Amino acid sequence: MTNRFEPRLISGNANRPLAEAISRRVSVHRGRPVPLIDARVERFNDQEIFVEVFENVRGEDMFIIQPTSRPANDNLMELLIIADTLRRSSAARITAVIPYFGYARQDRRSKARTPISAKLVANLITEAGVERVLTVDLHAAQIQGFFDIPVDNLYASPIFALDVRHHFRDRLDQITVVSPDVGGVSRARELAKRIDAGLAIVDKRRSAPGEVAEMTVIGEVRGRICMIVDDIVDTAGTLCKAAELLMEQGAAEVHAYITHGVLSDPAVERIAASQLKTLITTDTIEPAAQVRACPRIRILPTAPLLAQAILNISHGTSVSSLFESETLAPIYEAQFPQA
Repeated sequence: MTNRFEPRLISGNANRPLAEAISRRVSVHRGRPVPLIDARVERFNDQEIFVEVFENVRGEDMFIIQPTSRPANDNLMELLIIADTLRRSSAARITAVIPYFGYARQDRRSKARTPISAKLVANLITEAGVERVLTVDLHAAQIQGFFDIPVDNLYASPIFALDVRHHFRDRLDQITVVSPDVGGVSRARELAKRIDAGLAIVDKRRSAPGEVAEMTVIGEVRGRICMIVDDIVDTAGTLCKAAELLMEQGAAEVHAYITHGVLSDPAVERIAASQLKTLITTDTIEPAAQVRACPRIRILPTAPLLAQAILNISHGTSVSSLFESETLAPIYEAQFPQA
């Protein structure tokens, strides 16, 4: 029977710093070095992707660390080709660790003659030889059903709850969690329950795709510390408008907790000039230099969460235990010493 207790890690080019951080965390847990597999992921002159693995992976429990963030198509192809390489090299099991799952926003047909690209991507990943997927905060929960293999969808809300308790420990009774749209209420409610806070909703109506015609606040925010919660921030236009509206409605402060910082131009400039006091996001997508340099943006690490999930999968133990802040508190003790 295959030994599932020694995970082996390999990384593409999408977020190498995160992969290295996961490697360090797994090494600490295992009590020995667990380095990234020695491999090269390169491009020919015509931008074809080429992968070569320099170590024996026969019979190994392999974990590919590769978010499919910008450039989404390149990073997706790297993931697929790495998976095919490992399958043809007789790896025992291949798990794709996709902290940010690209194409997740195309999870349904919004109008006639449009694709469901998230389902297509799920098919591609499965056909490439991946046997399990580990991801963080899928844009839509039903995407798990697009796969015919197990999908472990971790949540950032337990980490956000630890951060809120750490940075707002003297003002927890003043916090109201805000969903930026009706579709995100369940995500906002989850954080509100964890920190025992009230809930409000920003109802937005669009005049055209990407254009917000009208926004209304449902709930009491006057004098409150508002925490906008969402899974993706892209150009930050809607987020900044929501923060402005909340301040107009009498909010004392507005902060945002958003899992995936896509932060396409001109997002950073908008955030710097906005009513947001802080934007807290994670490193599921490698932050650009301008993102790290922005004083209003703070980045939380996901390596402790992902490393523990990798170990749990490899050991055959529960991944759902990582859904609770109490379970994550010891893992994030260095980050939140008083959590």
